[in-house]
Amino acid sequence: MRDLLCSPLPMLLFLLQPWETQLQFAGPRCRSGPLDLVFVIDSSRSVRPFEFETMRQFLVGLLRGLDVGPNATRVGVIQYSSQVQSVFPLGAFSRREDMERAIRALVPLAQGTMTGLAIQYAMNVAFSVAEGARPPEARVPRIAVIVTDGRPQDRVAEVAAQARARGIEIYAVGVQRADVGSLRAMASPPLDEHVFLVESFDLIQEFGLQFQGRLCGKDLCAEGRHGCQHQCVSAPGTFHCACNPGYQLAADNKSCLAIDHCSFGNHSCQHECVSTFAGPRCHCREGHDLLPDGKSCEGKEGSLVFVQRGKGSWLGESTLTHPDLSLIEARDLCNGVDHGCEFQCVSEGLSYHCLCPEGQQLQADGKSCNRCREGHVDLVLLVDGSKSVRPQNFELVKRFVNQIVDFLDVSPEGTRVGLVQFSSRVRTEFPLGRYGTAAEVKQAVLAVEYMERGTMTGLALRHMVEHSFSEAQGARPRALNVPRVGLVFTDGRSQDDISVWAARAKEEGIVMYAVGVGKAVEEELRQIASEPAELHVSYSPDFGTMTHLLENLRGSICPEEGIGPGTELRSPCECESLVEFQGRTLGALERLTQNLAQLTARLEDLENQLATQK
Repeated sequence: MRDLLCSPLPMLLFLLQPWETQLQFAGPRCRSGPLDLVFVIDSSRSVRPFEFETMRQFLVGLLRGLDVGPNATRVGVIQYSSQVQSVFPLGAFSRREDMERAIRALVPLAQGTMTGLAIQYAMNVAFSVAEGARPPEARVPRIAVIVTDGRPQDRVAEVAAQARARGIEIYAVGVQRADVGSLRAMASPPLDEHVFLVESFDLIQEFGLQFQGRLCGKDLCAEGRHGCQHQCVSAPGTFHCACNPGYQLAADNKSCLAIDHCSFGNHSCQHECVSTFAGPRCHCREGHDLLPDGKSCEGKEGSLVFVQRGKGSWLGESTLTHPDLSLIEARDLCNGVDHGCEFQCVSEGLSYHCLCPEGQQLQADGKSCNRCREGHVDLVLLVDGSKSVRPQNFELVKRFVNQIVDFLDVSPEGTRVGLVQFSSRVRTEFPLGRYGTAAEVKQAVLAVEYMERGTMTGLALRHMVEHSFSEAQGARPRALNVPRVGLVFTDGRSQDDISVWAARAKEEGIVMYAVGVGKAVEEELRQIASEPAELHVSYSPDFGTMTHLLENLRGSICPEEGIGPGTELRSPCECESLVEFQGRTLGALERLTQNLAQLTARLEDLENQLATQK
């Protein structure tokens, strides 16, 4: 036992043993009829040793679920990098144990990534009768499974088409850095059933389960190995987990978490929101009754706490006075009523008023602060809906988007908002011209369904430039000089090139912001964003802490001046702009000088008091 613990490879195999067995189906082996199955394994230098070991265990586990034999499923394995090597041909082994021994002895080639060369070898050699494949007249299905983690260094589309024309069904499995375009070029149609993307080699067993299901025609839910906490939904060769009403899938796509309906921010409760399985329910504080609208609260008769039934008088910055002063006594109204101040409530006997932080202005409602009400913007949000985001985190992303909407003046004449989701494809959730209020936008955001799959950020940028900011989608004409702003939200490396369309967006006058979370690549974020990057790139290490980015985005996206018909954008280098900037700067310096003089006088006064006491 001591030798086992001191030797890293046996220890690794020991730890991986349960992982192999979870790919096997309970009961009899998969009997799908005769098959000729060849695995084409990428062993280039980008596949790290521990990842290659995981892929080795994946193959062993998959073999144990197949009905292997001369008259059943014949299996061959080839590996490739800059060259192609046959690990064992289709006719070499008829026993599963011999195949496993050969796979365990496999040594990676650790060179380039010539995927096209490997497909050609599989077509011309691995599936030949001389290598053990059954002749074409036998009509035995020929299946190739290509597993790769990168972009091919040669062409794959033409040779893959030739292989498919010869009757070889191709499954393309991409891991981590795999190029989605190449996977789609290799795979057989329909692509949704033959292209698989997994976030890491550790998750490749997900493909194994689905592949075995399609190969064997099994009901994967009936096998009882799905791991779903609530419900398993079976489809041909695959399955997905679902939750009971009032719950949502957790990040592992199997567990279920109770939905906090109040956290979505769309309940409009005046006092308190209580989450129930049926949805949010409003509750009033002690001394209040819930009104028939189910949201508003009214003070009970005889209570000193009041509800303003009519328009109060507006004094100064928003001083509210009770309409019938005989009903109440002097008290701290900020603690006794639902004042609605966004930042701070200041009580003044029988009235109160709201204050905003320094540098922010109180809005016309006398309660909210610093919304983008001084300018108009056409804002398109590009949201990453790839598989790596996970369902639970995607809900946090939607909440984050709605918090951005909260500080915008959404209206046809003010700020217009559009939303695009992208993964392996791009989908316009709603265009710029569809919704005219913030409430409508937020409701539409909450209704967005998670796409999953890959991360085609370049394709999303192209869609934004060519479609999202067109007048047909609701963007205002360029002649009106309404700023066009694009905000890209992503959590990982793009699987296609972003440079061309990131540059094109900025050439088209779109101000670009990039928000990265988790494994987002800084180089790509900077490539997407406008200059200076310090003002246009934001990053958060995880989804749970990204709300701290809101203040930076609020200050960046909100324009300083109103822009509408007939308003021209002035260059900051023009003479009038420089003079205006100089005037504001001198004014600020003067105020700072006055504050410093007051502080100095105060310090001198304190020093004199101390000297007197001595």
